Amino acid sequence: MSEVKVQVGDTIPQGTFTYIPYTPELEDHSACGIPVKLNTDEWKGKKVVLVSVPGAFTPTCHANHVPPFLQKYDEFKKKGVDVIAIVAANDAFVLSGWARFLGLKDKVLTLSDPNARWSAQLGLAQDLSAVDFGTRTKRYALVIDDLKVKYVGVEPERGVTVSGADAVLAAL
Repeated sequence: MSEVKVQVGDTIPQGTFTYIPYTPELEDHSACGIPVKLNTDEWKGKKVVLVSVPGAFTPTCHANHVPPFLQKYDEFKKKGVDVIAIVAANDAFVLSGWARFLGLKDKVLTLSDPNARWSAQLGLAQDLSAVDFGTRTKRYALVIDDLKVKYVGVEPERGVTVSGADAVLAAL
């Protein structure tokens, strides 16, 4: 849809995501949780790894992209990361269900970016209408430190390379 606009050194645009915080009550899968808002201003003074996927439960995102961030959670923490978050255009309920399926619990947030509005401000939205997905986020990773972009990894094609856990860890 657009060319990548975000660059290392930029301040991220203000934005609000919706997510369902993990609680033990969600474990029995009969509860849905209540969506809450997360404003990017809450990341002031924090180091954030923000990983974007085109969709929850889609093959590459589900099997290859997100699981290594959970598996390497302790490595991210040792490098001073305060927040690891996955962002997608799916709604908060779908993302919460996906997070529970993957066992992310309270280690990795799953943030809804409806219609990829926030990602579009960075030039990181894509039109996947040809496969009936509508507007989605591109596959990317950002390292954000005190609201400043320290790393941008946007996948040039299908697959996970520059936005994967190993590439992000190497950039920290």
